[in-house]
Amino acid sequence: MPDADRPSAAIALGLGGNLGAVERSLRDALHELTRVVDDLRVGPLYRARAISSIAQPDFLNTAAVGTTALAPAELLAYGREIERRAGRQIGLRDGPRPLDIDLLVYGGLELCSPDLTLPHPRLRGRRFVLAPLAAIAPALSVPPDGVTVGELLDHLGPMSEADRVTRIDWSADPLGPR
Repeated sequence: MPDADRPSAAIALGLGGNLGAVERSLRDALHELTRVVDDLRVGPLYRARAISSIAQPDFLNTAAVGTTALAPAELLAYGREIERRAGRQIGLRDGPRPLDIDLLVYGGLELCSPDLTLPHPRLRGRRFVLAPLAAIAPALSVPPDGVTVGELLDHLGPMSEADRVTRIDWSADPLGPR
């Protein structure tokens, strides 16, 4: 759990899934994350085509921001455990899954290890991540150059059919009662 002596870091997470009751899995994951992430704010829900050569259903995606005293590796492990409890199994890379939680940004930290790269290496080109993140944190600075999430989304330009995202309504408040 969080280290009381470690200062809190601002973090951004991307969440998505395309198998089963995805919205329910996302809401459950967000509730679990409130145990280790303070001031959690959740973005809108978006539908997006899977980026994969494997035929599969569209994804539902959202983003969340907050602060945590967990170290990056601890937060990543916590997210992986939530994914496992939601039914995610190790399988094909880019295959369908009930839940995916990605650590996108951890303060101003830049990190490259076999298990974790920060900021997320594909953050800058993924509209399905940037759109919900920009809705709640457009001024969030992304290392190493400090460009904001809103600027990154603007730099993607007009949507093509391949990267089209559609905002949809949550059926219930994502942090409300389960």
